[in-house]
Amino acid sequence: MQTASLLSLISGAVLFGVITRYPIAPFAWMAIALLVHASRSTPLLMGSACLWVALYPALAIGERGVMPIPGPAYFVTVAAMTTSVAFPFAVDRLAGVRLGTFGMTIVFPLAWVAAEFLRSRFSPAATWNSIAYTQFGYLPIMQVAAFVGIWGITFLIAWFASTFELALSHGFEWSVIRVPVSIFASVFGLIVIAGTIRLTAAPTDRASMRAATLNRPADLFVPGEMTRITEGRVSSDERPRIAVKLARLHDWFLEGSRREARAGARLIVFPEGNLLVFEEDEAAFLDRARRIAADEQVYLAIGMATIHVGALLPFENKLILIDPAGKTVMSYLKSHPVAGWEAGIMRTGGGLVPVVATPEGRMAGAICFDADFPEFIRQAAQGKADLLILPANDWREIKDIHLQMHAFRAIENGVPLLRAAASGISTAFDPWGRLLGLTDYFAAGDRTMTAQIAVGGVPTVYARTGDLFAWLCVSALAISLCVAAIRPQG
Repeated sequence: MQTASLLSLISGAVLFGVITRYPIAPFAWMAIALLVHASRSTPLLMGSACLWVALYPALAIGERGVMPIPGPAYFVTVAAMTTSVAFPFAVDRLAGVRLGTFGMTIVFPLAWVAAEFLRSRFSPAATWNSIAYTQFGYLPIMQVAAFVGIWGITFLIAWFASTFELALSHGFEWSVIRVPVSIFASVFGLIVIAGTIRLTAAPTDRASMRAATLNRPADLFVPGEMTRITEGRVSSDERPRIAVKLARLHDWFLEGSRREARAGARLIVFPEGNLLVFEEDEAAFLDRARRIAADEQVYLAIGMATIHVGALLPFENKLILIDPAGKTVMSYLKSHPVAGWEAGIMRTGGGLVPVVATPEGRMAGAICFDADFPEFIRQAAQGKADLLILPANDWREIKDIHLQMHAFRAIENGVPLLRAAASGISTAFDPWGRLLGLTDYFAAGDRTMTAQIAVGGVPTVYARTGDLFAWLCVSALAISLCVAAIRPQG
C-alpha cells in the first residue's frame, strides 16, 4: 500500500471512529471520502482487508460505552458492524469499475444506503450508526428527511465521496468528470436551496402551549438501586425501606407537576422509567396523579416503570397520559426493548403508536428506543398527530447522539416532538428539527426543562411514502450488480 493511500486509510478510519460517538458533520463527509480514496487506490483483496483492519479498532474504541454489550459479545458485535461498513466499499470495487464513469459515482451510495437500511431492519441496533445523523444542526440538509427519510442524507454523503474520488483520480480533468460532477453539484445545490426555503417558509404564528419535563432527584437512590428495583429483585425484608423511597419519589414528581402547572405549563412529561411503582401501588398513585391533573387543569404524560416483584418479566415500561379532566386517555407499553438487559426483563407492547384526540390537538406517544425505528414512528404522522411525546432514558455516552437522532423523527413526520430524558438530555423540537428547549441531566442545577411548543403537524412526503427511497436503492443496487456481473471490465 502506497504512503498516500495508507495515510488516507488511517485518517478516514480515525474520523469514522470519531463520528460514531461525536456526530461532527464535516467529519462524516471527510471520513467517507478518505476511505473511498484508500479503497480505490489499493488492490481489491489487500484493500478490503486493510479497510476492515483499520475500521475495526476505530469502531471498537468509538462504540465503547455506546453499545450496552458486555464481555466478548461486544467485540463480536463490533466485528459484524465493521463487516457491514466495509460492504459498500467491496461492492464499489467489484461493480463500480464495470458501470462506466457515472456508474462509479452511483453504485457506492446505493450500497451504503442498502447496508444501513437493511441493518436497521434486520439487526437489533435499528438506525444507530447511520451517517445521516451526523448532519444534525445543518438544518437545510436535514430537511431531506421530510421527503425520503434519513436515507437520502446517507445517499448524499456517500455520493459526494464517490464523486470526489472520481474527480481526484482523473486529475480533475473537466472533460471526463463534467457530467457526474455537474449532476451531483446541481442536486446538492437544489437540496440546500429547497431546505433553506422550507425553513424560511415555516409559519411562526401558530398557537403554542407551554410544556415542561421533570426528572428524579439525583440523590434519592444509591448507584445500581434503581436497576435492581426495576429487575424486581426486592426482598421482603427491604421492601418497607424501598417503599419509603418510592413514596418520596412519587411526592417529588407530583409536587413538581403542581409547581410547573402553576408556573404556566399545560403539559408535563416524566422521563422513561423514572417513576418506579410496585404493581400493587400503581392504582393509588394514578388516582393522585389524576386529581392533580384535574385540579391544575394540566396534561400529565407519565413515564412509569411498574414493577412486578419476583415475576419472570417484572418490568412494565409505560407511558400514561392523563388529560385536564383527570381522565386517562393513553396507556402505552414500550414496543421495542433494547437488546440485552431490557429485553430480558420487559413486557412489550403491541407495536402500535397510540394517537389520541385532545382539545389541544392529537397527541401521540412512544418511548425512547421506539423512536430509533423510523417506520414505527411514521404511525404518528399516519394518525395525523400534532405532537409526539417521547419519554426516554439514556446514559452519558449516548446522551448527545440519541437526542440528535430523534430530531430527524420530528422532520420525517412533520410533528413537533417533546422528549423527556432520564440520565440524558430533555429536548423539544419543532417539525423542522429546530431546537426549542434543552436541559442536561448531567449538568449542575435544576433539571426541569420548559419549552413553548406550537402544537400541530405539517404534511411530509415521508409520512406518505415511508422508506420507499431506501427500498429503491436496494433494488437499484441489485440491478447494478447484475449488470456489472454480465458486463466485461474495461
